[in-house]
Amino acid sequence: MYASRGYPSTPLPVDPQPSRITLVASEHETTVATITVGFDTSEGLHVDTLFAEQANALRDAGHAICEFTTLAVDSAVRSRRVLASLFHSAYIYAHRVMDFDSLLIEVNPRHVSYYQRMLGFEVIGPQRFNTRVNAPAVLLCLDFAHAREKIARFGGRPEFARNERSLYPDFFSSSEEAGILSRLKPMHFNAAGSSRCFQSPCLLQA
Repeated sequence: MYASRGYPSTPLPVDPQPSRITLVASEHETTVATITVGFDTSEGLHVDTLFAEQANALRDAGHAICEFTTLAVDSAVRSRRVLASLFHSAYIYAHRVMDFDSLLIEVNPRHVSYYQRMLGFEVIGPQRFNTRVNAPAVLLCLDFAHAREKIARFGGRPEFARNERSLYPDFFSSSEEAGILSRLKPMHFNAAGSSRCFQSPCLLQA
């Protein structure tokens, strides 16, 4: 998807990366969407390349930050529900399982208003040129507390989509989220009960 739009792209690494996990949405064993969740470690995040000042300000304020990258949805099956389900799954993993509280993403300037309107992101970094994808980028931040409140109010309630101009009515319901959470948590708690365990990353199918 990225290469078709003229952006440099690389395949997923063969060997697992301890601080990253890629979630895959599939239909009849065909991949239709992906998103990668990156967790902040001593090695930092991709966003540090252009926006270290903003990322460090969040760290210094006590926030646990993560990033979503390489979001792609097959144009043949593009839909609000697929995007919402994939984003909600990544949110569950990053926030509810791993206990991160702030999400950073780099987006093309022309997509900024979409993420603001549909998910509640805020701009925290100016436009800069990202040599990794050979395109301009703006840094956005989402407080997971905002997403959690929206999910509680609108998740699994598509009838609210007409008045609630966001993706949240297409998210999973609270009961569906609880079911996903109950399946994910046992996989990533270490013996001491810490959720910040970066061992045994895996590929999930949504």
